[in-house]
Amino acid sequence: MKLSVLIPAYNEEQNIGKCLAEIQSVLRKEHIPYEIIVVNDNSTDGTAEIVLEKIKTDSAIHLENRTLPSGFGRAIRSGLSVVQGDVVIIYMADQSDDPNNLVDYYRKIEEGYDCVFGSRFIQGSHVENYPHFKRFVNRIVNTVMKYMFWTRFNDLTNAFKAYRTEVIEDCGPYHASHFNITLEMSLGALIRKYNIAEIPINWYGRTWGCSNLHLREMGRKYLSTLLMMFFQRVLIADDLLAERLVSNTQSRKSRSNLTQRIEALESQVDHLRHQLNRDLEEDSVRTDHS
Repeated sequence: MKLSVLIPAYNEEQNIGKCLAEIQSVLRKEHIPYEIIVVNDNSTDGTAEIVLEKIKTDSAIHLENRTLPSGFGRAIRSGLSVVQGDVVIIYMADQSDDPNNLVDYYRKIEEGYDCVFGSRFIQGSHVENYPHFKRFVNRIVNTVMKYMFWTRFNDLTNAFKAYRTEVIEDCGPYHASHFNITLEMSLGALIRKYNIAEIPINWYGRTWGCSNLHLREMGRKYLSTLLMMFFQRVLIADDLLAERLVSNTQSRKSRSNLTQRIEALESQVDHLRHQLNRDLEEDSVRTDHS
């Protein structure tokens, strides 16, 4: 089972080299077949050049250079269009994610789950340098979503998640252009009733550079995506109900057909048994006469 690690990157020259080295080290140690796709989202620094140097020593690393307009969601969509693995994990270039959690995700998928959602807010997780205001907003948004979608998952806005490729194909195409794609992807899998595991993860605040997530600008985009997915949930619920009714009807028909076949076989067996008894009686009579 091949793993595709998808890394959107914008002006991450101080992080991307170490980020790739850590991922390589962990996945090789665990003997996990992988590809790493770095999507360079119109960086103006040396991000692309550093990735190209890495490619010289590891053919499993690939670079996708995007043209304008930029956007985290656009970068994710570009990467998803070229992945070749059976499992896709979105990974941040700023080293905020823990590469060891890649293995945790992969093993959960091996257990049979369709998706794995990491949470920074359940027992066993570890978080460092999370700005207080962003954490406050995060908790409000995720609490609202828990009630809107009646779900136990409490970190749906986090991009660091794992999906089987067929889940992405089923839930797509995606339309979000910015960080709201994290909602579109996670909620898309959730409302389609895929088998999802939640595990605690480690998260470390950015140590170099500036975050590209601006809450004020993203508020409207998050809200529009949230409403879109809520109404999509209602429509999908109707479809799922219709499919379940059809499935139940087909199941009843199958059981009825099976019952008829069993009854027919029992009738044939009875007929053969009676025929055999007659033959035995006739043989017995002939033997007596002789």
